[in-house]
Amino acid sequence: MESAGTLRSDAPQETRAIGHALGSHAHSGTLVALIGPLGAGKTELAKGVAEGLGVTSVVNSPTFVLMNEHAGRLRLFHIDAYRLEDPDESVAAGLFDERQAAGVAVVEWADRLADRLPAERLELTMVPEPDGSDRRQISWRAVGSTHLRLANEALVPR
Repeated sequence: MESAGTLRSDAPQETRAIGHALGSHAHSGTLVALIGPLGAGKTELAKGVAEGLGVTSVVNSPTFVLMNEHAGRLRLFHIDAYRLEDPDESVAAGLFDERQAAGVAVVEWADRLADRLPAERLELTMVPEPDGSDRRQISWRAVGSTHLRLANEALVPR
């Protein structure tokens, strides 16, 4: 079961609002895989997911520690794969284990993990407009019933 779509964000606040909608509708076991170049808004979207989950701690890019864990309605596992040179390092680092089944994982630089990511996920590819503005094109793909439901609740306009 798979579905896809495209969104547009004209400002960081809109990117964060998209994340907030995802966090508000997230279920246990949700995996949000973020793909895009430096400055695409991945961390901004992750901050929105945290807000939607009711996380009150500061959410920043976990680049130097690979993963930060935050308490909220569901636990947030904020993972940054930027510094991983090989997808197998994610296994050695213990980035994916049974803990995520009870919480929500947001993975920045998810494309660096290749086939190490669970097949069922919500993948968002964020592409900045070439004019240097804050506008972003966000393409999403939901795989699996849980993630399809999340996309329909949080991303599909009604």
